[in-house]
Amino acid sequence: MEALWETIELSLWNVLHRPRLSDLADILLVAIVIYQLLKMTRDTRGSAVLKGLMLLLVVVGVSNLLGLTALNWLLMQVLSNGALVLLILFQPEIRKALEQIGRGARIETKRQGDQEEAVRIVDEIVQCATKLSRRRVGALIVFEQKTGLKDIIENGISIDSRISAGLLENIFEPNTPLHDGAVIIRGSRIMSAACILTLTEASGISHDLGTRHRAALGVSETTDAVVLIVSEETGIISVAKAGKLNRHLDVKALRTVLEELYMPAKGQKNLLPKLIRRGGKKEGAE
Repeated sequence: MEALWETIELSLWNVLHRPRLSDLADILLVAIVIYQLLKMTRDTRGSAVLKGLMLLLVVVGVSNLLGLTALNWLLMQVLSNGALVLLILFQPEIRKALEQIGRGARIETKRQGDQEEAVRIVDEIVQCATKLSRRRVGALIVFEQKTGLKDIIENGISIDSRISAGLLENIFEPNTPLHDGAVIIRGSRIMSAACILTLTEASGISHDLGTRHRAALGVSETTDAVVLIVSEETGIISVAKAGKLNRHLDVKALRTVLEELYMPAKGQKNLLPKLIRRGGKKEGAE
């Protein structure tokens, strides 16, 4: 790692003091590679780690220039041992990125969604949740926020459909192929169903909570997703957010939660248009 850092320093010195055409081409290629890495990981949890790694490299460079020997040594040790750990942890993301490079895959999305669409979405989800609650049909609905859930979406069955109460009810209907697992919603689209979520590892969870609640807590602990749960045993409607579970929601409380997602108060940023651009409906889709 030290030899690599010395090579980088030498390259930077050459660029700053005697730039050549090959140096400029080298910088351009590195910038393209970094941009493509950020682009390919932006919808996954690996994007935050990649940005953190880049920031760490910058801190290493600054500490070296300022002569902060102890800090530089410590950060170099982290980088030396952390590279292998990152390769192991993010092997799925790396594999998918390489596959995308090979295919030259590009996804063009269409920007849409307004206040009326947000109202419709809230009404449809409230209608679905209340009907499932009355019938005591279990449901698990994950609303993607800033943290991309592409890795979770891809482990389920792709749907990519407009949100409707009827479709959601049909997905969670017992003894149907898609009822077991979570539905992932991105903006105004149902992206995937029958998705597998990692269960929470937190201790002290009530024995009354089943697999759905534990899965909801698990994804809400590792991402900023908001998760809606309908209990199959009791029909109780719950919402998990930031690793905390809010149970016994009535229609009014549920509507308030959904309106905070799709119709934030003045001064708060509305994520709906951004989420739609990230993976919304394509040209010619339903």
